Amino acid sequence: MKRRLFFFLPVLVFAIVVGLFLWGLQPDRDPREVPTVMIDKMPPDFDYGPVPGLSLPGFSSADIGQGEPVLVNFFASWCLPCRVEHPVLSALADAEEIPLYGVSHRDKPEDAADWLAQLGNPYDRIGRDSGRGAVDWGVYGLPETFLLDGSGRIRYHHRGPLGEKKVQEELVPLIQTLRQ
Repeated sequence: MKRRLFFFLPVLVFAIVVGLFLWGLQPDRDPREVPTVMIDKMPPDFDYGPVPGLSLPGFSSADIGQGEPVLVNFFASWCLPCRVEHPVLSALADAEEIPLYGVSHRDKPEDAADWLAQLGNPYDRIGRDSGRGAVDWGVYGLPETFLLDGSGRIRYHHRGPLGEKKVQEELVPLIQTLRQ
């Protein structure tokens, strides 16, 4: 009896692993769609100092919730998806005339300054985060973008690089709704 149990146990574990793998491959499952608990909540209190070498101020909790929606984008110069997203964010900030605040996450100040000099700087403010701030916001990886309403509550959270389709179908209509 014990021999049979030792034979069937690995087979059972293998079957469970295969089942979970197949469940994860379902076409309607997007691995980037990780639920966030931050929607409709205020972000944690924060105070991001300025990035040395940039002429932009940092920002803090006091800079949000001033009656106008704000985008907050966590990025880094070493992040390749951030580079892909950068032109989309720049166009969005220009087209919607929405304040865009950047959080340079675990990046060397000189690298962040060089990166923005090379690609252009769409940010109105840029703060420096050594790592803890991103954890408090619920950031899993880079880039991640949050849309805050006029009272400072998080209304939208996107993990990964924003694409033009996502911006036009989800983000722009939400920004326009929040402004009403």
